[in-house]
Amino acid sequence: MIPERRRQFNESYTPERYQRFLKMLDDGCGTHIKFRNCETPCFFPRPLIERMERDGRELIQQLMTPEYLKRSAETIPAAYRVANEDPRPLFIQVDFGLTESLEPKLVEIQAFPSLYAYQPFLQRAYRDAYDMHLELDPSFEAEFRRAVVGNHDPRNVVLLEIDPLQQKTLPDFLLTEKMLGIKAVCITKIEKRGNRLFHNNVPIERIYNRVIVDELQRNNIQQPFDYRDDLHVEWAGHPNWYFRISKFSLPFLKHPSVPQTRFLSEGVPDDLENWVLKPLYSFAGLGVVIGPTHEDIARVANPSEYILQERVNFASLIDTPHGATKAEIRMMYIWLDTLRAVTTIIRMGRGKMMGVDHNRDLEWVGASSAFIIP
Repeated sequence: MIPERRRQFNESYTPERYQRFLKMLDDGCGTHIKFRNCETPCFFPRPLIERMERDGRELIQQLMTPEYLKRSAETIPAAYRVANEDPRPLFIQVDFGLTESLEPKLVEIQAFPSLYAYQPFLQRAYRDAYDMHLELDPSFEAEFRRAVVGNHDPRNVVLLEIDPLQQKTLPDFLLTEKMLGIKAVCITKIEKRGNRLFHNNVPIERIYNRVIVDELQRNNIQQPFDYRDDLHVEWAGHPNWYFRISKFSLPFLKHPSVPQTRFLSEGVPDDLENWVLKPLYSFAGLGVVIGPTHEDIARVANPSEYILQERVNFASLIDTPHGATKAEIRMMYIWLDTLRAVTTIIRMGRGKMMGVDHNRDLEWVGASSAFIIP
């Protein structure tokens, strides 16, 4: 992306520095990281990042109209419709790929938090392990604390997940605990008394929600409270927004950065090989089929729960010792007083799909971080 920076990094890289970097990650998180972290960060010119940040804001604003909000209300399953919905999502993530001409193209949009604590830590680890003299954003922690903890005592705030110790995102949970002083708690360990929730007899006043409903359903997990109850608790990331802003949103977006997208129930194009089939409610690329066949389409039980998105040829723009590599850029927003992108996730890969699970047997791919160069 910035040839001189890329050349300098590639020439100074050594396997020993990469091992130092990985040790810094494990030591800093207090656990072994089970997903692959790339050998290199990415260096992006500020105007390109600013464009993606602006495009993401414009897309999010399109999904805040009364017309769209009315339509998206139907996406919330009755059994998981939570009361006291916030008027806007607190956490939103917008994923872009880049074409050969550096045009950002939308991959996905999701109103759900991901690795907000891990990414700034990852950026610091790259900087320190490779002895790079680059500035970091000092404002992130205060903004993240305000979003998650609010005005509450951290002991009354929990990060809610399903069996957090077994999740690949455990490093992020542990870093969140270090940064904010809140505990990661399994949803099955919560106790309900009246309209209050407790953990180890400590009242819960605010929940940083990391529970994915389809995982609850897929694993038949019995939660100790009903999402429909009018609970005396605040949500840091209200659960309804997970459904409202999701793959369901893509066909409604009209923007130069958005590839043509339709619900599968609206019909199948002749050139299926140029499309991507995506289930509306899945995570980490589960169920995604690139260039689906008519047999793949026929196996879909409920076409209204799938979309077809025009396939975009994302360019391999990052020069590495193992060949040119693609980078998918996730702009991660927090919406407090203003809607602001506070950090990024970079996923590097040379396969058809960019998730770390799809590139684990390769080198110079995987989770990465962005440095923005003026």
